[in-house]
Amino acid sequence: MKKINIGLIGFGTVGSGVVKILREKRTFLSQKLGAELVVKKVCDKDLSSRRSVSIDPSLLTRNASEIINDPQIDILVELIGGVHPAKEFIIDALKKGKNIVTANKALLAEEGRELFALAQERGKSIHFEASVGAGIPIIKSLREGLVANRFAGIFGIVNGTSNYILSQMSQEHCSFAEALKAAQKNGFAEKDPTLDIEGVDSAHKLILLIYLCFGRFISMQDIFVEGISRISFSDISYAKELGFEIKLLAIAKKDGGELEARVHPTLIPRTHLLSSVSGIFNAIYVSSDLAGELLFYGPGAGQLCAASAVVSDIADSTQGIKAGLFRTVLNAGVDTSIKALRKIDDIESRYYIRFMALDKPGVLARVSGVLAKYGISIASVTQKERHKSKVVPIVMIVHDAKEKNLRAALAAIDRLDAIKEKSVAIRIEEV
Repeated sequence: MKKINIGLIGFGTVGSGVVKILREKRTFLSQKLGAELVVKKVCDKDLSSRRSVSIDPSLLTRNASEIINDPQIDILVELIGGVHPAKEFIIDALKKGKNIVTANKALLAEEGRELFALAQERGKSIHFEASVGAGIPIIKSLREGLVANRFAGIFGIVNGTSNYILSQMSQEHCSFAEALKAAQKNGFAEKDPTLDIEGVDSAHKLILLIYLCFGRFISMQDIFVEGISRISFSDISYAKELGFEIKLLAIAKKDGGELEARVHPTLIPRTHLLSSVSGIFNAIYVSSDLAGELLFYGPGAGQLCAASAVVSDIADSTQGIKAGLFRTVLNAGVDTSIKALRKIDDIESRYYIRFMALDKPGVLARVSGVLAKYGISIASVTQKERHKSKVVPIVMIVHDAKEKNLRAALAAIDRLDAIKEKSVAIRIEEV
């Protein structure tokens, strides 16, 4: 039986899970693959912390070059995250003739074009199933299962931290700060959660999904990104009254010959499947021409679900090595109907808007007048109960409006002396 040697860089939570699966399912995997998977070397800066799995100390190293320069290692598994030095490790490993498995969405989103080109030049594969949705097989489904399809749109809840926070606020009636604290206490949020709560992590994943669906490698500068840190429990409560849930969505959709790419809090009708996705779970809703509307759902975080996706990629890479093949990701198939990326200013949407205004006659009329000046039509308006400060929330739903017009109107409204806080506007998607 052929032996496939694996070098692992990054022995943290997911890396430990990979070692655990490869050890506990060694016979099971060998029978399925017709090859023996062997962890030959494991690299990490920290070799003293306790892991969920024990390993022979002779297999451990702090020096990544021991893996990269070992000609007997067939597959490099990179699980350290970040762009550097992960990029340099992968480049060197490709040049040394190794296949790559990675969960590093930030690296692929920012440097993927160069890395995939090098892999193709060297006749090697880069697998990255765990980079989006942890154990949800979304990458393989888009690349293989839906290969004959053209796509109209993707709507994804792809960040477990943000989804957990919004779910906590909705279910436990707590503030953003309280929900974030709970997420950190339960291990669902980093000490510094900025990349998650401000939408950057979701944007990285959206770049990869857009490439697989539309064949275009866009940059972070092409995506409008807005996080959830300004969402209050009041917004979640008012949204529920109106028949919506608030979710952080990664959105890519075609409209005419243009592609929209954005990440932001979104009101979703409570009748839609995405609205019920709670906690750390992820879900990606895909609209395709042949298979129709599809929903991919599962836990978006967790040691074994992410490690499961990594092992799946190791298995794919193993089959390629046995067959003398490599998988290119550079021929995703460009959607030639897309002529340009649509700027956020030109996007049209319905909006939920919350103003905090003094409770006195004429304020609502002044607000409505400004909206009318910018061609924005009100669908519904509710003035909530007075607060002790005599400041009341005014909640509106407006009909489809162009983003730049809405932003100009809100800037003018926020300058009114009766408006006491910066207005909150959240886009509505019917999906």
